[in-house]
Amino acid sequence: MQIYIDCKSESNSGVPEWAIIELQGLVQTKKDLMSGPTVVGDLHYFSRNKHPVLILGHHVLNGKEIKLEQPMAVIEKETVCGKTEYKVKAIVKKKLLFKSRPKPIISNVAERV
Repeated sequence: MQIYIDCKSESNSGVPEWAIIELQGLVQTKKDLMSGPTVVGDLHYFSRNKHPVLILGHHVLNGKEIKLEQPMAVIEKETVCGKTEYKVKAIVKKKLLFKSRPKPIISNVAERV
């Protein structure tokens, strides 16, 4: 499964730069019908050592940033007055790979109440 995210940066041409999130496995949500954008978790990114952490419910996934060999362009097709135009919406230069199994988030519970 791949999810596109906005990196909040722009390339030299002023086009936004996006990244791909690649997950191994299946993400299940409680909603039966997903219409429109849906929040599935929180992405925390430590730029010091380029270490992304994805929190999905009660699970945490550790990942790594990988630079793509060839950048990809995200284009949008627009039809105006019968004329078809393609607009570059974003450039994808990296992906965040989460290939390890998720680890459960366990909180400390007091032994005595």
